[in-house]
Amino acid sequence: MATSRNPKQAAGWKIAIAICCFAAGTSVAAEPLELPSEIEAIENARVEAVERAMPSAVCVFVPGGGGGGSGVLISPEGYALTNFHVTSPAGTFMRCGLSDGRVYDAVLVGLDPVGDLAMIKLLGRDDFPVATMADSLKARAGDWCMVIGNPFLLATNLQPTVTWGLLSGVGRYQYPSGTLLEYADCLQTDASINPGNSGGPIYNDRGELLGIVGRCSFEKRGRVNVGVGYAISINQAKNFLGYLQSGRIVDHATLGATVSTDSDGSVVVSNILESSDAYRRGLRYDSEILEIDGRVVTSANDVQNVLGTLPSGWRVEVAFREAGKTSRVPIRLMGVHRRDELLTKMQAALPPPPPVPDQPEDETPEGNGDSKEENAKESDDQPKEEDAPKSEKQSPKRTKRSPHGASAIPAQAAKLIDERKGFANYHFNQVHQDRIQALLRSQFPAEIATAEQTQRWLITGTNSDGGDVVLEVGNDGLAMTTGGTRMTASNAAELFEAVDRDAIGGILAALDAWRRMIELGTTQFGEAYYQGTMPLAGQRPLRDCLVGLYGEMEVRWLLHPETGQLECIEVFADRDSDPAELWIESNGSTINRLDLKYGLESKLTVEIDDWKREEVATP
Repeated sequence: MATSRNPKQAAGWKIAIAICCFAAGTSVAAEPLELPSEIEAIENARVEAVERAMPSAVCVFVPGGGGGGSGVLISPEGYALTNFHVTSPAGTFMRCGLSDGRVYDAVLVGLDPVGDLAMIKLLGRDDFPVATMADSLKARAGDWCMVIGNPFLLATNLQPTVTWGLLSGVGRYQYPSGTLLEYADCLQTDASINPGNSGGPIYNDRGELLGIVGRCSFEKRGRVNVGVGYAISINQAKNFLGYLQSGRIVDHATLGATVSTDSDGSVVVSNILESSDAYRRGLRYDSEILEIDGRVVTSANDVQNVLGTLPSGWRVEVAFREAGKTSRVPIRLMGVHRRDELLTKMQAALPPPPPVPDQPEDETPEGNGDSKEENAKESDDQPKEEDAPKSEKQSPKRTKRSPHGASAIPAQAAKLIDERKGFANYHFNQVHQDRIQALLRSQFPAEIATAEQTQRWLITGTNSDGGDVVLEVGNDGLAMTTGGTRMTASNAAELFEAVDRDAIGGILAALDAWRRMIELGTTQFGEAYYQGTMPLAGQRPLRDCLVGLYGEMEVRWLLHPETGQLECIEVFADRDSDPAELWIESNGSTINRLDLKYGLESKLTVEIDDWKREEVATP
């Protein structure tokens, strides 16, 4: 019976047949065995893929001998991904080696303790080799793959270990380990993974990055790899890149509802919070969920897999059927944890500081890969010290230690570290705050306010009915005239009430916050921080998001990542109600239209005729 196979499968069979014939003695020619051209091409392609991928693999070493792991470079500036449990014993500073034989200082950037991801930045150059990212949703069980990393910290010569295998499964879900770590929609592989591989890359057979290696299963007594390893998908990591670059400690998303798989195979809501945005958008008990963020869901496991790859605070499209009607709406996702709860759980998951032996400066610390966190996390998979040969347990030289015993942080790294509660490294958040502030000011040229002067905006236009609209925004007062009615506000409390009532006065709150941010900047506006990148109304590309607290309100500015144009301002009076959304349309130099929305409903549209900016004396 004839069968059809793809070229790789056919080549595999031919190799197996050739080996069997050679073993059986059917071919004893003295001349070297010549491989068929298609087999030679496949082998050459594999060699090329390894050579293409290896420069982007990172060997991570914790100063002081507290362990280490692996990572992968994703930008020429030195940003790299690894595991949370790899960086946790190191704190904010570590050493990293590349296959070029050089060791680089590195600092922590951001943390995702729930998804076991961390971002670090290698220092010293701006042309680091970068991995090419694949689309992990296209990966299938049976695909070839390779893992490159630093198992048992064997890469003391900075030449990482390469293992080859298959993707054994995709879309796996691993329940939270201990108090925190959750692996959603992850990849399973039989490529050899051991302690020290954690945080490193898994590539496809073309050398493209599929994911970040994390968990692995081991036979408990013999400490033998049983061929079941897991990797965080690169698509999940892509969703979190902006959040991680913000220098924050970030959380994952939940719908604000629980689901179950019905007897007919559909996914239905089994419980829902009435305070959730999902409820406000029409989701109810027994509603059938069809898609989340463009992915079809057919089981409760599918729902958890999709949500587990999304950051909290994102707004994504959800398709559902309620009372026979199918709807597709953007829904704001809630966080899995409250802020203080996340920080508390993260602290509980951290290992104790690594011991630093009293040894001469020229001695190197001993380590065996990954952090001590992995003992609790991965069923006792941390190898014992005697498992690695003594000649292979050396990691790169440490910098000179401080009087307290911990390694001193080099000056070039120390200036990039700003430890602050709630942040992995506030320095990088401040960098992005400054960048967004500059974009806001460049889009809307204006003199920066001084103690003696401030700006006043006078905006005139027409509403959707053709009626005149006048908006007056300044420190001397706020007013809106539309349809012959004049509304005024003199303070943040009055603006809060307008937003809380879903009133059209919410446009004044958004405009005033915008004006104040341009004039004062993030440091004087009040508490402000860069949140990262997120969809706008459920649509990509991901927008930059700056957050500021204005009175009792939270304000978000969302800017297009390519043009830098401000597209929307969201003003929240209460997380349990819709924010005022001011959508801004411009041609790049002139603002043409303002549209005030609450939820999916447009409350006021203003076609702009004129926008005057006046300097007025401060009272």
